[in-house]
Amino acid sequence: MKLIDICSYLDSAVPLSFQESYDNAGLQIGDPDMDVTSAMVTLDVTEGVLDEAVSSGCDLIISHHPLIFKGIKSLTGKSYTEKILLTAIKKGIAIYSAHTNLDVLSNGVSNKMAEKLKLQNIKVLSPLKNRLLKLVTYIPESHLDKVRESLFEAGAGVIGNYDQCGFSASGTGSFRGNERSNPFVGERGKIHFENEIRFETVLFSHLKSKVIKALLEVHPYEEVAYDIYSLENDNIDIGLGCLGNLNNAMAESDFLRQVSSVFGAKGVRYSKLTGKPVEKIALCGGSGASMINEAIASGAEAFITADVKYHNFFDADNGILLVDIGHFESEKFSTEILYDLIIKKFPKFAVRFSGTNTNPINYL
Repeated sequence: MKLIDICSYLDSAVPLSFQESYDNAGLQIGDPDMDVTSAMVTLDVTEGVLDEAVSSGCDLIISHHPLIFKGIKSLTGKSYTEKILLTAIKKGIAIYSAHTNLDVLSNGVSNKMAEKLKLQNIKVLSPLKNRLLKLVTYIPESHLDKVRESLFEAGAGVIGNYDQCGFSASGTGSFRGNERSNPFVGERGKIHFENEIRFETVLFSHLKSKVIKALLEVHPYEEVAYDIYSLENDNIDIGLGCLGNLNNAMAESDFLRQVSSVFGAKGVRYSKLTGKPVEKIALCGGSGASMINEAIASGAEAFITADVKYHNFFDADNGILLVDIGHFESEKFSTEILYDLIIKKFPKFAVRFSGTNTNPINYL
């Protein structure tokens, strides 16, 4: 299999346009035309992971955390990152990462945390904004079904748990072609009136080029009229963090022990106990301290995240049980998401989990 085949799939399944501006998701190292025979999924790319990939014959590493975050002006091996890059290049190993774009998916990192805790009624804590577009176009009645189906196949028309969503209204279109035109209906130099359907649907911004290409390929008109609008609607199924409910309310102390066990967290830090039973839980994999106020506003009794600073614990202010389980612990199950995505699309492709512990933090 070609590397480009896997990268193209992951780029669409975990859209690169969903990543934060500081991020660097996507293909980090590798010739897109190279052949790959097996992949290893990992949270981080370390020298240990790279050695493991070499010894196991994996020519592709797929990680959650990108190896390259900042621009590299030279490649001499003077830094930890540069050493790994040089070795990967020498050994012919490609590296691909899905980071904050994986965080925001409806089946992303926070949702995986909720799944491990067996939470119910899971929904997004902070919906992604400014990623929706609306397409409006005008289609002759005879070609409505063909154009509509093509747009849906390109990914347009998805709203939450529904797909093939669109709206149609009949009207009359008019146009007059000049001497260089080749009209589908009507004659050059004469105004023509045609019964048309105004069709509109929504799409994610990262699908814009693909959807417009699909429209132009199947629409019968020589010049296709269409409009693209930016929408301010929240993407209610895509965003950072999530909310869910335990099957039964628990005492805070029992809840903390369960969290420690589920995530293998050896150094759980938490705010002052509120004395309230815990049932509604907010979660955010990785560094989620900036979402404390949103977690409180959601009505959650507890918020699980990582990288909480000293003063953040004051922000909890008895309004919520703030729980820091560690960055590694909160995101380590991201490898399961990546594994499942690849196996679903390429069931015969060899994918394995890294057995290397990449957590840089030790506990006494």
